[in-house]
Amino acid sequence: MRIQSRPRWTESVDGYIHSVETLGTVDGPGVRYVIFTQGCPLRCLYCHNPDSFKMRHGRRIASADLLTEIQGTADFLRRARGGVTLSGGEPLAQPKFTASILRGCKEMNLHTALDTTGYLGSKATDALLADIDLVLLDIKSYIPETYRRLTGVELQPTLDFAQRLDRLGRKMWIRFVLVPGLTDDPANVEGLADFIASLRMVERVEVIPFHKMGEFKWEALGLSYQLGGTQPPTPESMSRVQGVFSSRGLEVV
Repeated sequence: MRIQSRPRWTESVDGYIHSVETLGTVDGPGVRYVIFTQGCPLRCLYCHNPDSFKMRHGRRIASADLLTEIQGTADFLRRARGGVTLSGGEPLAQPKFTASILRGCKEMNLHTALDTTGYLGSKATDALLADIDLVLLDIKSYIPETYRRLTGVELQPTLDFAQRLDRLGRKMWIRFVLVPGLTDDPANVEGLADFIASLRMVERVEVIPFHKMGEFKWEALGLSYQLGGTQPPTPESMSRVQGVFSSRGLEVV
């Protein structure tokens, strides 16, 4: 009988997660093991996981135990040219936990991705970032006042983080949610396109249409959902915005 040796992770850190998805296909290349962490300092008006706002409302787990679960799928993930994505909530709200997961994944030779708003980028050490193959960076607006209205926090930390990633040579996919009447202002889109075009490590831009799939969760939590009357962007609006990014030489999906 073959006896499997127990993994020896360099460090185990307790953290809080919202959920996991074992066959993710939209949060990075290939098939992904996606960990949705708990806790986020932003209060995005269209958040589809408002139940992830407060960290201790999640499931507490040791990073070593989570890495052991990931190890069971590691061979499949490598064959599927996928890997592991840390999403949220906001993974950088738990930087030591996030760093431990990333380090363990790299010890398994897995591709790693971090899905983040960048607002807490100052909490990410260079060592943590060195264990990331790809950053999925959500830049929700380029006009500071719009960003603050949309998220409740300031924009500049996200822009600073993007520029830091660029200096460190970390690959990025930029994500931008198009919200009619909020983020679709031509000046907002043009400004963001110019900023992204200044970053050499951006591989592509994802323009994501606004949706209200999380509205029922806000209601269940007794929270006020302020975008109930907002409709998804029209195909024409999506095409126009995608065209702005494309005109800067950016790959758009």
